[in-house]
Amino acid sequence: MAAELIRQLLPKPSTKEILESQILLDISNQPYSLERPFRAPHHSVSTAGLVGGTRHANPGEISLAHNGILFLDELPEFSLATIEALRQPLETGEIQVTRAEQSHVYPARFQLVAAMNPCPCGFKDSIDNHCRCSTAALNRYETKLSEPLLDRIDLYVQVKRSRVSEIMAPTTQQSTLRAQAKTRIDSARERQITRQGVANARIPSAELLDLCSLSPTTKSWLETTGERLRLSGRGLHRCLRVARTIADLANTESVTTAELCEALAYRRSPSMQLSNTSFGAT
Repeated sequence: MAAELIRQLLPKPSTKEILESQILLDISNQPYSLERPFRAPHHSVSTAGLVGGTRHANPGEISLAHNGILFLDELPEFSLATIEALRQPLETGEIQVTRAEQSHVYPARFQLVAAMNPCPCGFKDSIDNHCRCSTAALNRYETKLSEPLLDRIDLYVQVKRSRVSEIMAPTTQQSTLRAQAKTRIDSARERQITRQGVANARIPSAELLDLCSLSPTTKSWLETTGERLRLSGRGLHRCLRVARTIADLANTESVTTAELCEALAYRRSPSMQLSNTSFGAT
């Protein structure tokens, strides 16, 4: 439900983005629309099905989700080779598919939204049901995802069970809240395009610090905090992008420690449990 909602909050695709999506879908002999792509492959999908393959080196789900959303439900249920194949396209925004007779480079700039249950049986930390999973099963489930892959994730959110009253809220009330959120998002995106010509997720790393406009005090605080949290270079850059976006949503020019604290709160620490978690990357 959350993944479907994110698609509604995204801006309308440009003509260039529509053409790119149509070309990729046409290569795969699939119908297309004027909306942003939303791909949700089952966890039994093969590596070739996700990143591209077959003897004709066709695009996979990550390229068919280009300029849209790739939703992976039950992420630990995907094969290890399949989810590890996401690392390179998440970093570069493209994938090279090579077979014996053909080799193609396809775009793969998608927004990854992934979700997982608390545990294999789904009842870990539940006050209503008893978890049936063994300690070994829990460890296998939570360590299925590698640290290099997790380091590429921007936001981690633990999702609790929704109240029935929230689910049954009037449709008009939900539509109003969604419209308000979309207005804020559209305004923030417009500020990003005006300032640097691209969205914050596409800012070159060399320009990121300058565009965040950190004060000397804030920069010193970030250096100390980053060392204490043992942030990698990739993790630091992703934190800055998220903080820059939070500042844009608040319509503030400079990134302060308040935005950085919020961005760091969304990062996954090495000791963080992954249960009840949804997360996303761009």
